[in-house]
Amino acid sequence: MIKYPLASSTWGDAELKAIQKVIDSNAFTMGENVRRFEDNFAKFTGSKYCVMTNSGSSANLLVLAGLFYHKTKRLQRGDEVIVPAVSWSTSYYPLYQYGLKLKFVDVDINTLNYGLDKLASAVTAKTKVILAVNLLGNPNDFEAIKAIIEGKDIILIEDNCESMGAEFKNKQAGTFGLSGTYSSFFSHHISTMEGGMIVTDDEELYHILLSLRAHGWTRDLPKVNKVTGTKSDRYFDESFKFVLPGYNVRPTEMVGAVGIEQLKKLPDFIRVRRQNARKFQKLFGDNPHFAIQQETGRSSWFGFSLIIREQSPLCRNEVVDRLGCDGIECRPIVTGNFTKNKVIEWFDYEISGDLKNAELLDKNGFFVGNHHFDIKEQLIFLKETLDKYIKRTCI
Repeated sequence: MIKYPLASSTWGDAELKAIQKVIDSNAFTMGENVRRFEDNFAKFTGSKYCVMTNSGSSANLLVLAGLFYHKTKRLQRGDEVIVPAVSWSTSYYPLYQYGLKLKFVDVDINTLNYGLDKLASAVTAKTKVILAVNLLGNPNDFEAIKAIIEGKDIILIEDNCESMGAEFKNKQAGTFGLSGTYSSFFSHHISTMEGGMIVTDDEELYHILLSLRAHGWTRDLPKVNKVTGTKSDRYFDESFKFVLPGYNVRPTEMVGAVGIEQLKKLPDFIRVRRQNARKFQKLFGDNPHFAIQQETGRSSWFGFSLIIREQSPLCRNEVVDRLGCDGIECRPIVTGNFTKNKVIEWFDYEISGDLKNAELLDKNGFFVGNHHFDIKEQLIFLKETLDKYIKRTCI
């Protein structure tokens, strides 16, 4: 029996009614609901443009693909992209799929985002892109990153799929670079079944993304656009005209309709998640056996990480087994040290310096869930369960 689940549904009557309204309309493919959600999400993030996709992974793919067709920020195969050693797999895959060279940089063991000194030392004249991943709700220090790349021809993009609603210096995470990606998968801050979003202030990239999202055709582009110039007024002429080697990663109208309702609830969801975080910090902030993630800016607290301290006698596998037996779900901290995965054999990559901290959290780390409702009882239960295990282990 699960007593402390990793994730929970954020849906209510409003979402079910929104789905039913789409069913009644008999219009299921991407349309007005998706456009409304995109407009609302752009306003929420303070961005000029938003493009919705069928997943956060697809959002990452489109952004990377878009940079190959951008007139002024164009990438070429073999270009170097700096990435953190800890992230989700589909943060990396588009880079491999487009023939880019990945340079892995260690994370800071406290924030779980880039180790800033290591990031600075990894930047060279070959660096074309820095991918900043905001891990478990926690934004990077974008002030420091901006200083590192100032005066250099380096594109900053953000994978903000785990950190919707996080803020740094009163600005939404996901909006510090050329583009930012988000996910609305079931376990994330809002849920649209499956779904992803891209935000940008760059009009050319926006138009490229509109084309790439749906087959690489011109149909979804505005009449005057930065991909083809000016479209024909004849719909027939533009209906099957292809200009970019795109994909079909469109969302459905149901996804858009649910997103509209979920976005209304997001501020309250994040407020409660932050309240839960304060309780978690109070319970575990000075624990002699576990280190917890330190907040940069204002985290939206996707989940709560715990890393067994190096001097502790505790064993991560035993801790995880104990939690599972007591009905507490947990997972590794994203991929741990991603370079240990067998898939890395396919990549063109190098490692900048060492990955000591990524290795430590790979060996000793795990995270438990956060929710949009009060989980004080679950957090106390987690603490009691771990205390009992520690007492037996340390006798």
